[in-house]
Amino acid sequence: MATTSRQLTLDLTTAPAHSRGDFLPAPANRAALAALDAPQDWPQGRMLLIGPEGAGKSHLAAFWAAENGARRLKAAALRPDAADGLATEGGALVIEDADRAGRAAGAEQALFHLWNLCPPRDCLLMLTARTPPRDWGLVLPDLRSRMDAMPQVRLGPPDESLLAAVLVKLFADRQQAVPADLIDWLVLHMPRDLGLARRLVAAMDRAAMADKRPITRRIAAELLDGLSEPDP
Repeated sequence: MATTSRQLTLDLTTAPAHSRGDFLPAPANRAALAALDAPQDWPQGRMLLIGPEGAGKSHLAAFWAAENGARRLKAAALRPDAADGLATEGGALVIEDADRAGRAAGAEQALFHLWNLCPPRDCLLMLTARTPPRDWGLVLPDLRSRMDAMPQVRLGPPDESLLAAVLVKLFADRQQAVPADLIDWLVLHMPRDLGLARRLVAAMDRAAMADKRPITRRIAAELLDGLSEPDP
């Protein structure tokens, strides 16, 4: 039987730190942070947070939910018969990945019910999504029009300082200490894409553990080239 020097590795990543203290304020997220800190100003207690993969939506949702006693659910898990119990009097609710509601059975109807139930019960409703509602593939016309009218706040593209800080945090979450010059090299050579940053750090961590060697610029360059290539 053929053997290989590359060893199987276990993913020993610690859970990402999602407290407010671990959030990295920057110009790209300043407007979103300000909006979430003032839910009393949300029209009818509703807000839609839009941002690309890795931009910080889950982090914002996590500490906002903790601070406001909100329940967090994925849109794809919503069911119409559960909506009444989710919209509690004076409560708060976070529905993540709302852009996937159009591809999940019953999720659209549940979201429509929550839209109608939350305001009269003074229940705050926060949604997160990667894209605007027009791109969700919603079938229910009434839901489409309501989502389009929902107040929105967006997470902008990261600047160099935010990208660098996120890379440091992602490596720390994986208990990887990397030199500052590697962070500088990555910021200089990779797109300003926080989703790509997350995938790249995960790939570098796996490669380093499998080969039992530290993360180097060579590993980073090889993996960055592969991850940056467009799909065929």
